[in-house]
Amino acid sequence: MTSQNQRRALITGASSGIGKATALAFASSGIDVALVSRSQDKLEAIASLVQDTGVQAKAYALDLAKIEQVKAGIEAIAADFAGIDILVNNAGMGYTNPIDATPLSDWQQVIDLNLTSVFQCIQGILPAMRRQKRGTIINVSSVAGQQPFPTWGAYNVSKAGLIALSKTLAAEERQNGIRVVTMCPGAVNTPLWDTDTVQMDLNRSAMLTPEIVAQLILHAVLMPEQAVIESITLMPNAGTL
Repeated sequence: MTSQNQRRALITGASSGIGKATALAFASSGIDVALVSRSQDKLEAIASLVQDTGVQAKAYALDLAKIEQVKAGIEAIAADFAGIDILVNNAGMGYTNPIDATPLSDWQQVIDLNLTSVFQCIQGILPAMRRQKRGTIINVSSVAGQQPFPTWGAYNVSKAGLIALSKTLAAEERQNGIRVVTMCPGAVNTPLWDTDTVQMDLNRSAMLTPEIVAQLILHAVLMPEQAVIESITLMPNAGTL
């Protein structure tokens, strides 16, 4: 049984990087977490770490790249892990290629995961938040959505679209007691840099850590309900990498 005042969060991309760090940061503040990503095994390991802190955690394998399944999948999670009042849309992919060399299939893959899946997650969770008349939605965008970088075209566009989606959602949902926060970090040292779709060799030791970003997400969530941090731009001290 969950008390009425207990905070409960759903985090996408929770098996590594910012998502994993956010789950642990939330757990340290007593927030129950529903963990979502493709890998059930990785999620179960993180859920075990979270449960060791004394809060509830549950793993839900869901491939957000299959956008036609996302809304129904999130609705099912919201029904099973009832009382969710925090949604952290963190799942996404990196992609580097000049615009003229980007195949349509690659473009669509980036837009689908980084933007359309977030749209579907939001649609899946909004009915429950509206019924509760409260909620906080954190959309993890990027400084690339504010300051486009060469060869990151599809990624830049997906993150700029996410910023616009966040602003629109905030304007529509204030009357329903739902807060929307856009997180725009600079380079963060996550497994994104190890993927086949990112061809970039940067000094990862100078990047932000996932834990730093997670602490800012937690701070935004813990703000009094009558206040909201609408946008956070967080950069490495070394500047744009």
